[in-house]
Parts: sequence; C-alpha cells; structure tokens
Amino acid sequence: MPVIHVEGLSYRIGKQEILSDISFDIERGDYVALLGPNGGGKTTLIKMLLRLLTPSSGKIEIFGTDIKRFKSWQKVGYVPQNISLFDKNFPLSVYEAVSLGLAAKKSWFSRLDAEDRKQIEAVIETASIGALREKNLSDLSGGQRQRVMIARALVSDPEILILDEPSTGVDVASQRKFYDFLKKLNREQNLTIVFITHDLGVIADDVTHVLSVNQKLLFSGTAEEMLSCEAVSEIYGTKAHVVHHHCGGHTC
Repeated sequence: MPVIHVEGLSYRIGKQEILSDISFDIERGDYVALLGPNGGGKTTLIKMLLRLLTPSSGKIEIFGTDIKRFKSWQKVGYVPQNISLFDKNFPLSVYEAVSLGLAAKKSWFSRLDAEDRKQIEAVIETASIGALREKNLSDLSGGQRQRVMIARALVSDPEILILDEPSTGVDVASQRKFYDFLKKLNREQNLTIVFITHDLGVIADDVTHVLSVNQKLLFSGTAEEMLSCEAVSEIYGTKAHVVHHHCGGHTC
C-alpha cells in the first residue's frame, strides 16, 4: 500500500485551473523530488497533501485512509518554504524551537515529560545541532536553521517528511551537507521524503523518484530518466541540452 495515493487531483480558483488531473503513488521509503517551473502548482500540490488546501476534485489517501478522515498528522512532518528566514527579533532557542514540534501531541498547558525530553535530545543528536542547543535562532546560519526546523518536524517521529524548497536561504557551501543529511535520514531511518527543488544536480544522485508538475503531471520516473534532453525540454517548455559531471561523487 502506498503511503500517499493521489488520483485525478485538480485545483481551481474561480475559472483558473492551477492543477489538473494529477495522479501518482509514493511508496514507503521513497525519496521524491518535485520539480517544475515557478507558478506550476508545486506548492499548491504540497498544501493539498497536507490538507491545507481542499482539492476541487480528485482523491488523496494517506496510509490508505482518505485525507478527509485522516487524523494521524503527527506521522507527517512538514518544513514550509523560507522557514530558514526566521524573524531575528523573535527570542527562541534551538531547544525551544525543536520542542514546539511536540505541540500537536500535547495540550497547551502540559509540560514536557522525561520521554518528551529524551525524544528532543534524540532528534537534536540526529540533526547534529547539539552544540547549538542553547543558541538563539537569530544567531544561526540559514543552513543551521534548516536543520533545526527539520529536527522540529522529526520530533513527533513522523513516517513522511515534506519540505517546500528546503535549500532556500541556505548558502551554496551548506547545501550539499544539507542534502546529504536528508539522504541519510531517508536511507538509515527509512523516512519517506518529498521535497520541492529546482536543483537538477542534487536530484541525480540522491532521489529514488522524480515528479514534475506544471499544471499537470509531466513526468513520473527515476532521476536518470528525468535527466534527458527530451524530459527537461518538456518540463521547462524550451529546448534543453543537459550536461552533468561529478564533483566529489555528486552530479553538479
């Protein structure tokens, strides 16, 4: 059974069709890149998977349950776009930010118990941000903030992690380490990951599956199949000549 099943999904605003007749499956343990041009509907699709938007038509199932009846949202972690561009005037430590990921499982007035603290420490260790535990988010780099936000998403022990352009606001030097971290989560913890990206170089070596959306589903397949001139030309609407080489074991 796929962890995410999408069938005939469409989304309209008035007479404007944003997405039309999208269908795909995501299996447990998949590492999926969602590609497409700006304005093509990628973020809209992600928001429908999270039930932040309601489809105009079609069906979404999460772990085999219709999304309208799905209640176990702690199993789905989410890191939205531009989360690393944090308000520098907001006083929040790394530990406090990670602990907020447990809010959905606890009431507003309940305190963290020993099990909660153990889980927080575990994800802080997984994200390699232990040395930053007491630092304010405003003192961190973009890449460090992204790790904190992923730790916050992981603290509820999700089975699916969804990220909207996770490298936005992250310097180039930190991007490779960031994607290596995601790949490690996917392979060592069998965490299903779905993320929006524009970086074709990243997806070639890391992901198991590629979905390309521009109002409709243009491509669904492996990264190797995706990195052909024909596929790229169709997705971006212009003739493409794909050149890729390896830098330190990664396609650049």
